[in-house]
Amino acid sequence: MSKFPIEKVLTILEQESKKWNSPVFTLIKLQKKDPFLILITTIISLRTRDEITIEITKKLYKKLSKPKDILNLNISKLEKLIYPTGFYKRKAIQIHTICKSLIKNYNSIVPNDINTLLTFPGIGRKTANLILAEGYSIPAMCVDVHVNRISNRFGFIRTKTAFETEMRLRIKLNKKYWNKYNQLLVALGQSICKPITPKCSICPINKYCKKIKVKNKN
Repeated sequence: MSKFPIEKVLTILEQESKKWNSPVFTLIKLQKKDPFLILITTIISLRTRDEITIEITKKLYKKLSKPKDILNLNISKLEKLIYPTGFYKRKAIQIHTICKSLIKNYNSIVPNDINTLLTFPGIGRKTANLILAEGYSIPAMCVDVHVNRISNRFGFIRTKTAFETEMRLRIKLNKKYWNKYNQLLVALGQSICKPITPKCSICPINKYCKKIKVKNKN
């Protein structure tokens, strides 16, 4: 099997993605490289369409930008602010709990250590890595459904789970690309490389992609 030209592919995607109106770029702007906003956004976005997450966070961050702001609200008011995100009642409790912990134990500052972040309710490896990458510019490999699917569809790696994908990418991908990798593949997945019927005919890296397990394409 020929070696997948990942550096060339990422260079092309970085250039072409500027033309895409992808929700991921809107979310990045809204979060303002703020670790706390990134944390809250990722919790809100779980099992929620990005378009809904964007509308919720636009309203939310006009009123709330720090842990103490959220704790000034009771749970029911926070629920109303993040509705109709999926599982909004559970998320409101998780956000409240995290804010209490941040104020009590971390001087209202989101930790920049993955093991500490993983102790917070509702925060898994994807969220923790995203906070490190986007909030602190620490090299981190954030793997979501887009990264997991497309990395395998490319033929760059062969894995089954998000954790396997993260560990494999840490080995195969030059660390200088780690933080950009998630952004580019999410944008590609939102705009072109759809789960069921990818738009291969307009994909800028079509000739490099091995299209593993792709049955239908446009």
